Amino acid sequence: MRIRLIAVGVKMPKWITEGYEDYAKRLPKDFALELIEIPMSPRGKNTDIAKAIRKEGDAMLDAIPAGDKVIAMEVLGKEWSTEQLAKQTETWRMDGYNVSLLVGGPDGLDPRCSARADQKWSLSRLTLPHPMVRVLLSEQIYRAWTLMNNHPYHR
Repeated sequence: MRIRLIAVGVKMPKWITEGYEDYAKRLPKDFALELIEIPMSPRGKNTDIAKAIRKEGDAMLDAIPAGDKVIAMEVLGKEWSTEQLAKQTETWRMDGYNVSLLVGGPDGLDPRCSARADQKWSLSRLTLPHPMVRVLLSEQIYRAWTLMNNHPYHR
C-alpha cells in the first residue's frame, strides 16, 4: 500500500521536514508514505485568491494517480480516533487501494479537490497551520500502522 500526501507548499521549515521524514522513514516499504509537494500560487496584495486556489487544485488533481482512494483533509470532515484511522487504513489495504491525502494551502482546498474526494477527514475543528498538518498526518499514519501490527508505540 502506498499513501501519498499531496500537499500545497514547498520549502518548509526544517523542523517540519524533519518531523515528517522521521515518521515516514519508520514505515515499511509495503506501507509507504510519500510526500508530493505542490507549489503554492504566489500571493500578493492584489492576488485573486480563488484563481490561486484553482491553480493549486489543478496541480493536486493532476498528482492523484488513477485508482487511488482520495481523502480530502477538511476542517468540516469526519474526525477519526486513532483506532478508527487504523481500521480505516486496514480496510483500504485489504481492498487493495493506494491512498492520496489532499492538504490545501493557507487559503484552503480547491472545491474541486473536495468534490473529487471519496472521504473527508478532519484532524481537528481547530485551524491548523498547513505545514504542521504534514507532521501530524505522518505521525498518525505511523501510529495507525503500529496499532495494526501490535507494535508497542501506541499505548
